[in-house]
Amino acid sequence: MKEFIRVMKALSDATRVKIIKALQVRTLCVCEIQAAIGLAQPTISNHLRVLEEAGLVVSRKCGLWMNYSLADGVESPYAAALIGNLKHWLQNDPEIVALVGVLPSINRERNCRK
Repeated sequence: MKEFIRVMKALSDATRVKIIKALQVRTLCVCEIQAAIGLAQPTISNHLRVLEEAGLVVSRKCGLWMNYSLADGVESPYAAALIGNLKHWLQNDPEIVALVGVLPSINRERNCRK
């Protein structure tokens, strides 16, 4: 039951749902998510931590970048089911449409100078 509640709580926040929808498009780093959603880096990092703890997101260090992508769902059947369903949900929501529309214009090298 605890695992189920953790996944549901992670998806009970609109910003975290937006992050999941953005990661459905492609793997992103924190600064790319920050540019797409418009929140501060510590806030985005906190949301990513919650999503990762729930088994919805995985991180991978690649050089200077910490890349985030959707989890494959092997660790949690609840996360797998919701990730699968979210691919089909909210496609016509104006906020999601705007978010997905801005992603192609976000360039890691331009937006994320380290």
